[in-house]
Amino acid sequence: MFNEDLLLQELTYKAIRSSGSGGQHVNKVSSKVELAFNLNESVVFNEEQKERLQSKLQHRLTKEGVLILQCDESRSQHKNKELVIKRFLELIRLGLVVQKKRIPTKTPKAVKRKRLKDKRSHSEKKTNRKKPDIE
Repeated sequence: MFNEDLLLQELTYKAIRSSGSGGQHVNKVSSKVELAFNLNESVVFNEEQKERLQSKLQHRLTKEGVLILQCDESRSQHKNKELVIKRFLELIRLGLVVQKKRIPTKTPKAVKRKRLKDKRSHSEKKTNRKKPDIE
């Protein structure tokens, strides 16, 4: 499908100070990891794969075609880097999946017969509720 090692070489990482609570530790350690991947300049994917990823990830890409993911779940920068890489690879795998074309099936005759029979019995039930016509 694609070469994972080459893809990981195209990624750029940036460590940022994580927001939120954490006391003094949070102010002195850059544990949040930001991953950036430029889809347009990638040599790992062919044009067809790039187009598929572009359409599937369009709400996540910037105007320049850069995918940016962040992770600050852990207090460890290395753990955050592993998590963001794992998330990125999963996103790419899902983006490259080709949906199978749906083949419309014909409604079976037995199903049509059952529907009409039920419809008829429902109609008879309603007509039996009416007062009889005396003439």
